[in-house]
Amino acid sequence: MAQTHRHWLVKSEPSAYAWADLVRDKKTAWTGVRNFQARNNLRAMKKDDLVLFYQSVTDPSVMGISKVVKEAYADATASEGDWSCVDLAAVKALPAPVTLKEIKEDPSLAEISLIKQSRLSVMPVKPEEYARILEMGGL
Repeated sequence: MAQTHRHWLVKSEPSAYAWADLVRDKKTAWTGVRNFQARNNLRAMKKDDLVLFYQSVTDPSVMGISKVVKEAYADATASEGDWSCVDLAAVKALPAPVTLKEIKEDPSLAEISLIKQSRLSVMPVKPEEYARILEMGGL
């Protein structure tokens, strides 16, 4: 039986949708994913799964924790194709954002998808990787 992932990481460019936007909005539909593997990861998310929010491009860092509040449904922003989105809600900011540099330098995170599949925008995170990132971020 395959392992059920209960922790995830989503990436967003701050110019498109920043952690501060999610905090302000309290929740959002996570739309616009146009990669089949990322879409399948969205479809595997379950209500109350915890999701690390990673801001890419400028000062790439894990900024906070969100959670799935609505499971996968059709992405209304897709003009064609079979794409999905989920609804995410802000849970808590990390006291100290965890930078990509710090993640790459931590031997216990050497196998994390963020490094191994750096172009993927939605990815599972192992429970021990999730716990380590929270620890690094001051939680």
